[in-house]
Amino acid sequence: MGNTVKISASIVLYKEDLKELEKTIASFLKTKLSKKLYLIDNTPSKKFINVFNQKEIEYIGVGKNIGFGAAHNKVLKKIKNLSDFHLILNPDVTFSENTIPNLILQIENNETISMIAPKVLFPNGNHQFSCRRYPTIVELLARRISFFKGIFKNTVDNGIYKDKNLDKPFFAEYLTGCFQLYKTADFIQLNGFDERYFLYMEDVDICKKMDALGKQKLYYPKEEIIHVLKKGSEKNIKLFFRHLFSVLKYFSKWK
Repeated sequence: MGNTVKISASIVLYKEDLKELEKTIASFLKTKLSKKLYLIDNTPSKKFINVFNQKEIEYIGVGKNIGFGAAHNKVLKKIKNLSDFHLILNPDVTFSENTIPNLILQIENNETISMIAPKVLFPNGNHQFSCRRYPTIVELLARRISFFKGIFKNTVDNGIYKDKNLDKPFFAEYLTGCFQLYKTADFIQLNGFDERYFLYMEDVDICKKMDALGKQKLYYPKEEIIHVLKKGSEKNIKLFFRHLFSVLKYFSKWK
């Protein structure tokens, strides 16, 4: 494709565990491709301003918490003519040096695929359900409330593709936002994330926007990553309401 680097990536920073973040950055920098990493710091104090000084890293200090999608969108103009592929990466993810090159090989010459994501595991090796069908209100309630989970078990199972062999690649409806590898040109055409979502649901929303382009998202479990997964909205009432408001915005937008 002939841009300046093969792969760019962005990580949004807020209240991050520094040791986890160091491991994530090390995983990306081990990738044996030309690369550029953007660290978008949403902390009001610009906490991470002089922490990482590697030549492949560019720091962007926002000075306030503008949310997940808006922060990732800070790099749209920067990567437009820079990279062939762009990675949306969480700060608590680790992977091998071959993960990104192998994923790129799967979609590089396929015009119908805009995004790819690997199998996601918890640190203990258990499977994380990172590829899903588009959610329904009933499914979201059932996933949150134990009483409903038993009644609507089939709905929940359907949402996480329990009917499919998750060890084989397939085109998923949406792939969660901890690790989304895009063709940069398509990410630009989508205009990145919808900034009306402060946090949560923006990864589902961008997959819906991709459908409108007639493009596909490939779940590729032959590559694996480790994701810590904080589940913040299950533990913090403020984040719970953030999640709730994003859900309402999503269903209002997509009817």
